Order: sequence, then C-alpha cells, then structure tokens
Amino acid sequence: MVAEVLELPEETGPTGTQLEDGAQPVELSEGVTQEMVAVGEQIFGGAGVCFACHGAGGAGGPLAPALNDTEWLNIDGSYDAIVQTVTTGVPQPKQFSAPMPPRGGAPLTDEQVRQVAAYVYSISR
Repeated sequence: MVAEVLELPEETGPTGTQLEDGAQPVELSEGVTQEMVAVGEQIFGGAGVCFACHGAGGAGGPLAPALNDTEWLNIDGSYDAIVQTVTTGVPQPKQFSAPMPPRGGAPLTDEQVRQVAAYVYSISR
C-alpha cells in the first residue's frame, strides 16, 4: 500500500493556518491526491455545506463535532470510513442532538464525497 504525502508549504497547513514547528506533511490514504484535498476544502466551506455544522476548518460547533483533531465519535477516522459517513450520514449521533443527513444534505456526487472525505482526512491528522 503506497500513500501519497501531502506537500504543504512550511508556513501553512491544508486550511492556510500556521503549522507548528517541526510539523510533518500529512500522509494521505492510498488513492487520495492533493488535488482531491484542495477541491474537498472548497466543497467543505462552500455554500454552507459542511462548515455550517462542523465549523470553519472543521473546528466543530454546537451542532456537530470537530473534525480537525484525532478524536472520532462514530468511526475510526480512516479515509474509507469518512467516505462512508459522508455518504450515509449520521442518523443518531452519539454526542450531538442534530443528525447529519446523507451527503450532508447537499446534492454531492460520489466524487465530491470522496473529495470532502480527503479534506477531512487531511485536517484530522
């Protein structure tokens, strides 16, 4: 299994935030590209799709958990599990009262789901 390494400029992370000193590039799951991460970031933040509940940069909010950390409430945090969760939603969240509808309630294509999952995977590492 070969994983691509996300090459980030030293001064910024996938969302344009400062990396901590000594931070390493994010190792992406097999089949995930830097382009998928970039497009996924645009979908995540565009038109209120994901960030409306999960917050800017996946920081979390009152309706949904943070996605920019290593803690996972409903899955193991693998790329495939993220794809599955975005696809099917979370009808009964463990810690939040609002369910997540399939595809976040947006008309996302399968490719767009994979791109959003790529972005979420990258910010959770």
